[in-house]
Amino acid sequence: MRRNLLSVLVGVVAILFCFSLAYGAEVVQGKVLKIERDGALVTIEEYDLNFSKEQPYGRPTGVSSVYDLSKATVGMPAQVGDVLRIAYEVKGKERMAVKVMNVSKQDLMKK
Repeated sequence: MRRNLLSVLVGVVAILFCFSLAYGAEVVQGKVLKIERDGALVTIEEYDLNFSKEQPYGRPTGVSSVYDLSKATVGMPAQVGDVLRIAYEVKGKERMAVKVMNVSKQDLMKK
């Protein structure tokens, strides 16, 4: 009896763990190129993960992407040239931001 209960419990936990991983948001970081519709749409140039002293946010990849910030939790407002970190979900062909962090302005606040 205990062995069956333990097996079922482990199975349920494993399924919940896999389910939570499947619905996690993706994350991107990059420089703001354009802001449209009063901040609801942001175009960024994506950065890679090769951090260095010369390029603390990563190197530009040349890929530009548009993100919808209309329903996102946004920290400090972005301006063209700022570096943003965006957690987003893909819905159809749109990238809907969940949370936006202005990395460049947060770094300035530390100094």
